[in-house]
Amino acid sequence: MKLITAHRILIGAGIAFFLFYAVIILVHGHTPAAIAQAVVSLAVAVGLAVYYRTLRRWGSRPPS
Repeated sequence: MKLITAHRILIGAGIAFFLFYAVIILVHGHTPAAIAQAVVSLAVAVGLAVYYRTLRRWGSRPPS
């Protein structure tokens, strides 16, 4: 397994975790603090998703 493959798997797991965490917080917490945590969690998930999309170029680079 290439290192980039492991990195993609870990980033994908991070995205899934932050989305799952946001859903759990929104379902069980209705306080302003819980909503703020959910919003931050969603923002981190979006940021990781944007980063994940940049990883497509890493495996296709010709060797130098």
